[in-house]
Amino acid sequence: MQISSATPIVVTGGASGLGEAVARAFAAAGAPVGIFDMNAERGEAVAAELGGTFALVDVSDPESVRAGFAKVRAANGQERILMNCAGIGPAAKTVSKGAAHDPGLFMKALAVNLGGSFNCASQAAEGMVAAAPVTEDGERGVIINTASVAAYDGQVGQVAYAASKGGIVGMTLPMARDLSRDGVRVNTIAPGIFLTPLLHQLPQEVQDSLGQQVPFPSRLGKPEEFASLALEIARNAMLNAEVIRLDGAIRMAPR
Repeated sequence: MQISSATPIVVTGGASGLGEAVARAFAAAGAPVGIFDMNAERGEAVAAELGGTFALVDVSDPESVRAGFAKVRAANGQERILMNCAGIGPAAKTVSKGAAHDPGLFMKALAVNLGGSFNCASQAAEGMVAAAPVTEDGERGVIINTASVAAYDGQVGQVAYAASKGGIVGMTLPMARDLSRDGVRVNTIAPGIFLTPLLHQLPQEVQDSLGQQVPFPSRLGKPEEFASLALEIARNAMLNAEVIRLDGAIRMAPR
């Protein structure tokens, strides 16, 4: 799919981190940008800078998602690309100090990370399949989800996070199969350790130590590198039903 003014994108979690990098990359390529986020101040600022549209959306709430799509589509038209980046990363062991993992925290991780990705993907697909094709192949849209290497190498304290990201990995192939006859592709990126706002808060020596765990290149991933892969997935029609690890060959240790 050629990225242009005729291929609007919606980026969940687009107010910061990986999502913001994707929003900026697609805006630079000419795509009208819609941003879903819970941080209204930052989301409005990024959207205004990019000439895009912001919607305050709780991705775990289907009605909030539907209202967000309505707002962004009214401004930009039917999105042809959805980039799911919204997520949370709770840390808790299955049993800690004799107490079981808070089930509410576990379910919240599933609701935001997995349920949120599904809510946005299914509603974006609903709009995409009703739209006219944009390529000679009959392509109508692209959905890109964000998982994590934790889906495969979940560490101590990541039981909820890893389960939610593993669900996204498992959702990729059947969703792509569901939508193949309508010309909508579905892919997932599973990033390793990237320099997001959360890691920016850590001391430089801690950032350096984390980066040294990556075989090559031995550094933290740059959000721009994540965004570059998202652009290639959108452009390359043969990329479908794939989960791509973007991690510098790291395999996470237990701790």
